[in-house]
Amino acid sequence: MRLITLCLLYLFTSAVLAAPGIIPQAPSLAASSYILIDANSGEVLVEHNADKVLPPASLTKMMTSFIVTEELDYGNIKQDDRTRISVKAWKAEGSRMFIREGTYVSIEDLLKGVIIQSGNDSSIALAEHVSGTEEAFVDVMNQYAAQLGMINTRFQNATGLPAKGHVSTARDLSKLATHIINDHKEYYPLYKEKSYKYNNIDQQNRNKLLFWDPRVDGLKTGHTEEAGFCLVSSATEGDMRLISVVMGASSERSRARESQKLLTYGFRYFESHRLFEAQETLQTHQIWMGQKEELALGVKNGAFITIPRGQKGELDVKYSIDEVIKAPILQGMEYGHMTVSLGDKVLLDKPLIALEAIEEAGFFSRLLDYIKLFFYSLFS
Repeated sequence: MRLITLCLLYLFTSAVLAAPGIIPQAPSLAASSYILIDANSGEVLVEHNADKVLPPASLTKMMTSFIVTEELDYGNIKQDDRTRISVKAWKAEGSRMFIREGTYVSIEDLLKGVIIQSGNDSSIALAEHVSGTEEAFVDVMNQYAAQLGMINTRFQNATGLPAKGHVSTARDLSKLATHIINDHKEYYPLYKEKSYKYNNIDQQNRNKLLFWDPRVDGLKTGHTEEAGFCLVSSATEGDMRLISVVMGASSERSRARESQKLLTYGFRYFESHRLFEAQETLQTHQIWMGQKEELALGVKNGAFITIPRGQKGELDVKYSIDEVIKAPILQGMEYGHMTVSLGDKVLLDKPLIALEAIEEAGFFSRLLDYIKLFFYSLFS
């Protein structure tokens, strides 16, 4: 009886250990379009109609705030700069931070008004401060969209208020969210602020996930009658960061609930790993006719991969390096490739580059290597 119990226990344990490789079908959401990506690797974990062109509503303000933080980082503007509020900004319809025409408001306050309070008035005020007019700012928005690879996005204003031809996609917005998180770490904490008080009016962040789920730290909500209820969310668990985009949900609560389904699925069934750092030595290889005998090889940029949970031990890393490498060596030159595979799927294929420059050796050293290389080539 004890032997049978132990056998059953072993079988049950084996099943549990095998379970991490089992991934159920992704959840189906009550939304027009959605996507879930790993922010570090860029891997798409779930998508549905991710390239469907839809009105983004106030998700537009992600681009508005991104451009402002770009300008801040470039030093073109400062957080304590104060801008005069125009009549156009003051009269903006929809959600507002309640700035008054003719007053002066700091860039810091206006940025909080955009990100936390989703202010249309603050969005227009920032657009006018950066580019002179909202129309000129929109041109900048579209140029940035092109640079970021948001190929199906076209902006007509800085707010997301309904306008013909003002469109984006879940995939494009996930790209924008990734840049907001990775490119401007100093300002990203603003997206997790739960409330902001301006002009004696305290308004809560409309992103309910900030109140429901401690892993969530951003990003932005959106809603118009045409767009439905939209939400771009990001959350971390350990070293893994996920970004979800849900567009066209039926209610404020629904967009939060459906977004949480995506995030829970991603964290439960996948894991993210940093394989190597930028400029890290991955291989060394003999070089001929150089002032050094070995060359350090690595990759230009570090790399993350996203894999089914529990499958790290199944990764297969292979290196293909040029057989004969001769000096002079220029730093950054390619001398092979590395691939990382999981089963039949290639997860990464990156060129191996020289991590250092190596000059030619002196004449007699080169002559000796030339003779060695001659015989090496004969017998190899």
